[in-house]
Amino acid sequence: MSKLGLDLFITAEQDFEVRQYRILNALASVRDDFTHNRIYPTLGELIELYMTLTRISRSAGDIRHELPRRIKGLDLKAQRIIYEPLDMSQRDLEAVEELINWSLPHIQHAIEEGQTIFNFVDENLGVEEVGILPSYAEEGYLLIPEPRRRLLHVLRYEVSIFSGSDEQYRNLKTISIQSIPLGLIDESPLAIKRSLIERHHDLPNPATYLFRTELDFPYSETILPVAKRKFMRRLFS
Repeated sequence: MSKLGLDLFITAEQDFEVRQYRILNALASVRDDFTHNRIYPTLGELIELYMTLTRISRSAGDIRHELPRRIKGLDLKAQRIIYEPLDMSQRDLEAVEELINWSLPHIQHAIEEGQTIFNFVDENLGVEEVGILPSYAEEGYLLIPEPRRRLLHVLRYEVSIFSGSDEQYRNLKTISIQSIPLGLIDESPLAIKRSLIERHHDLPNPATYLFRTELDFPYSETILPVAKRKFMRRLFS
């Protein structure tokens, strides 16, 4: 996804058709990831780019103010960075708008492909509590399988809440504790939880969640990020 960025659009007046080709080539790389069921970070980056380009497109005559700005210098007294708008002619701006409007349907179609994979994994990924769930569930353990390598990944998680300008946001932080043979998951998830309690005394009764799936999909690029999203929905539903 690194090839598909705003830099392909903000100089659209130069080599317009070449940039169309580069965008289609970058999207072909995206689809290659999706063909191999790898959706992250590609899908998230693609959605973010689509939202940015949509905002720029909707600005109409005010498009100049929606484009990225160039660093002009530093105000050491105020301890801030000074920015200036990109120096673009009206012809440049029209070319940027034309390229963005042309690319949005292509990007949207790619997003839909990635979202289809996400939904399929989400539907085939079960989650259940292990043992008694404590009243405080913002910290604990996640047990996430990786059928492709026959492993069960044990992660410690912590949910933090921080405030933005208008609303509060939740962030899920995870740390890998260990990976064990997946066969143990069928024997006793409670035994895994007890072992964690014995080794990590700061969580005497941790919230512990077990995920189940038979999908032979990439772990880091697909199963793990989908599991995190599913967990956050469950925790705050």
